Amino acid sequence: MDESQGLAVLAAEACDDRKANDIRLIRVEEVSSLADWLVIAEGFSDVQVRAIAKSVEDHIEKKENRLPLRREGINEAKWALLDYGELIVHILQTSERNYYALEAFWSNGESICFSNLNSESTKK
Repeated sequence: MDESQGLAVLAAEACDDRKANDIRLIRVEEVSSLADWLVIAEGFSDVQVRAIAKSVEDHIEKKENRLPLRREGINEAKWALLDYGELIVHILQTSERNYYALEAFWSNGESICFSNLNSESTKK
């Protein structure tokens, strides 16, 4: 696992800690210069979206000593974005996730469902 993938997994674990729904990791390094990985997660309320974003920030700061380069949408909490350069984390409420369909937009990238990744690691 390379460094950027490890950062994506760490972010996904932080999302999972706050009960985010349908966490996806998408490798986009082959199809975009924007980032290497995207993590997309769903929260069911403004409060949960903010809690998930804070969890991601706290986990990455604690384990990797890094803060996001950019944070967007935290106050409104309909769609929060944390940009770490090689990793971009999107936390959306259900209506925004359905409307923007980021997974479809990035369908050329390799998509991994966190629950599948998590169940594989527990089998080892």
